[in-house]
Amino acid sequence: MTPAARVQTSIEMLDAIIEAARSKGAPADRILAEWFRNNRFAGSKDRRAIRELVFSAIRTCGPMPDSGRAAMLRLAETDPAIAPLFDGSNYGPTPIGDADTPAEDGVAPLWLNERLAASDIAGPDADALLSRAPLDLRVNTLKASRATLSLPVGAANTDAPNGLRLEPGTQVEQWAEWREGKVEVQDTGSQLACLAVDAQPGETVVDLCAGGGGKTLALAATMDNLGRLIASDTDRGRLSRLAPRAERAGASIIETRLLDPKREFEALADLEGQAGAVMVDAPCSGTGTWRRNPEARWRLDESELARLTALQAELLDLAARLVKPGGRLIYVTCSLLDEEGAGQFDSFLSRANAFTSREISLPLGRPRGNGIRLTPYHDGTDGFFIARAARS
Repeated sequence: MTPAARVQTSIEMLDAIIEAARSKGAPADRILAEWFRNNRFAGSKDRRAIRELVFSAIRTCGPMPDSGRAAMLRLAETDPAIAPLFDGSNYGPTPIGDADTPAEDGVAPLWLNERLAASDIAGPDADALLSRAPLDLRVNTLKASRATLSLPVGAANTDAPNGLRLEPGTQVEQWAEWREGKVEVQDTGSQLACLAVDAQPGETVVDLCAGGGGKTLALAATMDNLGRLIASDTDRGRLSRLAPRAERAGASIIETRLLDPKREFEALADLEGQAGAVMVDAPCSGTGTWRRNPEARWRLDESELARLTALQAELLDLAARLVKPGGRLIYVTCSLLDEEGAGQFDSFLSRANAFTSREISLPLGRPRGNGIRLTPYHDGTDGFFIARAARS
């Protein structure tokens, strides 16, 4: 493909991503992967270039652009090599005309910028949300040790006890170490959230919103594969991916439970007052993960945020019913908005009289309300709010 053809293809991909964001359709990664799969004429260099153009354009736009062309014109304002490629050549974009208007820049739509600023995420803190994330690994201590593990490429230790950091795009899934379950891809902030659980061998631990099970696997390793670890979620597809991952990791203590939305407690009733620890890794706006999913900020609106905060409160109340006396509840959200983090946790403490906030000691993060907040700018991790409460 010519450079101009790559730009035009990227514009078409951006059109599809924008439409999917409007309709709550497939994420950008999936749209790109499907196009690459169906268009084998695009070689590896073409795929890399198109991916880079698409995500660079997404990151340069604040509010959702009107079109892929507007998004690419915005990128052209920051990269002088792009504008000359609007040359009208075969398979290339038509020349830039007087009627062409670049998309707006910024971090997010105005209403969301205001919510972030109210949570003290502005300036460099906000800009860092759209930087490119590194690739972090967690060494699976059920099968390996960070001190002795040998990898095909060099890796730096992170502040997580078993964390390693690689260059973005490293093809970890092609390594024998990954296939053998010695390493898992997991952001350092996510690893530290698991550390806050302080899961002990022999305990009963519940990962209430387990999803695909990344944190569940980390908890199983922390527990030395001893005890009882329940991974539950309402998403059958995501939860079904845990079993093969657990087998690869050698984590045999994990029990999965599929929950019915609005009837979650029915599947967990036998655990009422039995768990030494319950982690609520709650569904959220994902503002802390924009480095990896920058178009996610176009999918969020105020009604969706209200739905998510209500769901978080319900899950915290459900989790409280599972914690035994002397046990602990750990609240985790990959959002940097206080209404999903510190404010949400404070609201829980105000209505859950049996629970008292407990300090968390982590190698990264800053105090925020009754918890700890990790940010890309200060900590080099995804954005997280993490808090812990003990039941009397």
